[in-house]
Amino acid sequence: MAHGLLFPHPVAIVKTLNMKWGWTICAVLVGASVAAPAFAADARSNAKAEVDFGMNVAQRGLWREAIYRWERAVEIDPTYAAAYNDLGVAYEHEGNLAKAKDAYEKALKIEPNNTQIRQNYELFKEINDRAGGEKNGDKKADDSATHP
Repeated sequence: MAHGLLFPHPVAIVKTLNMKWGWTICAVLVGASVAAPAFAADARSNAKAEVDFGMNVAQRGLWREAIYRWERAVEIDPTYAAAYNDLGVAYEHEGNLAKAKDAYEKALKIEPNNTQIRQNYELFKEINDRAGGEKNGDKKADDSATHP
């Protein structure tokens, strides 16, 4: 994962600084780079709380609330593949096939080797293709991007 990419590597910055100030700035930047994983962990923790809440309400049939929670989760942590996967399932359940396809593809882009996500996406494509893409008036997911 790319949690530390928000902050430049401290060594790279120190090389461009005056030696007199190098150590002070290096110490500050090292502290900032240590804070980056902590911030990312907090974001993942907050996103996970949204995902868990979404699971709870989805199990009670409250799909719109679940979608809202999972959308919040990916806003908080855009690298959370499981949240995108859950969104795919929910969008599919609600008949929004274009959004389901997009969510599954984002999840796979983040975690291409995740078996559960891959299986969900493959099943989604199979059912969508077999049904001719029509479900609750939604266009086939593959055509949605090119045909309004």
